[in-house]
Amino acid sequence: MQKVSDVDILVIGGGPAGSTAASMAAKYGLSVKICEKSKFPREHVGESLLPASIPILEELGLGEKIKKAGFLPKYGATMVWGRDKTPWSWRFSETNKQNTHSYQVSRPIFDEILLRRSEELGVSVEEEATIDKVNLEESNRGAFVTSLNKGQYFQPANFIIDASGQSALIARSLKIREWDESFHNLAVYGYFSGATKLETPDENNIFIESYQNGWVWSIPLADGTTSVGVVVDSKNASTQLQKTDPTAYLLSELSLSPKTSDMLLNSNLTTNAKVVKDWSYTTSKMAGNGWALAGDAACFIDPLFSSGVHLAMMSGVLSSAYAVTYLKDRILGEESASVYETTFRQEYDHFRDLALLFYSSNRTVDSYFWEARRLFKEENYFSDRTSFIRAVSGQSVRGYERVALERGELPNEFMSAINLHNEESEKRNAHLLKIQNSIQMQVPTLSNEVKLEKKPVLSEGEFQWGTVITTPFRKEGVPCSNLVANLLMKIDGKKSLIDIVDDLSRSASESAKEKLLKYSIDTISILYVEGVIDNLS
Repeated sequence: MQKVSDVDILVIGGGPAGSTAASMAAKYGLSVKICEKSKFPREHVGESLLPASIPILEELGLGEKIKKAGFLPKYGATMVWGRDKTPWSWRFSETNKQNTHSYQVSRPIFDEILLRRSEELGVSVEEEATIDKVNLEESNRGAFVTSLNKGQYFQPANFIIDASGQSALIARSLKIREWDESFHNLAVYGYFSGATKLETPDENNIFIESYQNGWVWSIPLADGTTSVGVVVDSKNASTQLQKTDPTAYLLSELSLSPKTSDMLLNSNLTTNAKVVKDWSYTTSKMAGNGWALAGDAACFIDPLFSSGVHLAMMSGVLSSAYAVTYLKDRILGEESASVYETTFRQEYDHFRDLALLFYSSNRTVDSYFWEARRLFKEENYFSDRTSFIRAVSGQSVRGYERVALERGELPNEFMSAINLHNEESEKRNAHLLKIQNSIQMQVPTLSNEVKLEKKPVLSEGEFQWGTVITTPFRKEGVPCSNLVANLLMKIDGKKSLIDIVDDLSRSASESAKEKLLKYSIDTISILYVEGVIDNLS
């Protein structure tokens, strides 16, 4: 078996997670290699992006290239879901003022743009190279590769990022993959030409329609084709697919969805239908000593909210930061592993919880599929109930939570919790308004469960030691500046805000003191509404 040079980081898989991770690490001067089993461009489903991916594309230096690639801009979604069968739309601009649109992309083109950017940044990209086995032991870390061009060889690496998609090489090897019992769904999809678009201004929206056996997606693409798929119960669909082929099954199911079938009335299916089965899963561990799982290699959630590429690219950025930190500072790196996993899992859990709630809120159809998904089990419904309720009570910059949930019929238990949280927020805002002229004389008191902790925080592509505020509803911790940390450490339940500011600015000029006071008032006000400050009296 031939010998090859060591690399700092080996990335398994060249999709959005792998190429993002590789590019970010290469920007920090590390030697990075991608082994990708396919030859790009290659087909892949999952064409609808979220605005959360736009800042990452810009960080990769691809903002202008993506704009000029000809992809259709996606401004929101149109749905038949919730309390009635009338289509309704929401737009990202309602809650996300900075990134008001994303894109409907051709994944073969989009993924190749990301991969070629990795090459431009100095990443060694080897396509048609299959990973046979991965060694995670530090003394012999690397992977056995079978390459179309180089044959079989062992690739040594100081760090391994598994972005192998649903192949999930490391998760399968370590037996840490966990299927999600809440989502026993299956998807059948294909591409149509000649489909009718939604009316302006929603013509580029993803269209989602609930029907008796599940729900349908319809995504318009720039080449005139439309990605269309059905999401159905896995057990029932598997039984039906044993009696017929995927194409016949897809067409039969689409005929049951009134709006979508009208849009496809004069269209033609241009590809054979494909099946994706039992796709919702996570892993019990997402990072370890010298390795990390990114994208679908770590977890995959029901595609209801088009979160796949977002989770892939986000985890690519984070896994690169973990790898860079691990190779630079072993102690800080080992601490960063848990922060990587907590941050990634928190975002995954948010989409999972939202999908669960959204399924349970749909009342447009009465059928076995929907009745089974309306069961509400308070004790295990949310991964972190308090945190999730707080997230969906406001207008999140993701741009759909509150808008979408208002269209459904939410479980009474959840609505009670939402109302209770909103009432508390209103009380706190009213109190702030009442004391606005005397807030500097108020004595702040920290909530008993609030902690200031030293933890790794993400900073310019790597993790660095920082201070985070940890609360019962922000268990992962929220990074804060040194000024905020010093402000909170001075709170003792006895000193007024003006006294605390005086302590922090003894040698400062009067103008600097005024600026610090204004900043402190703004900070304390926000933390009071959030519940970090328990009382202002």
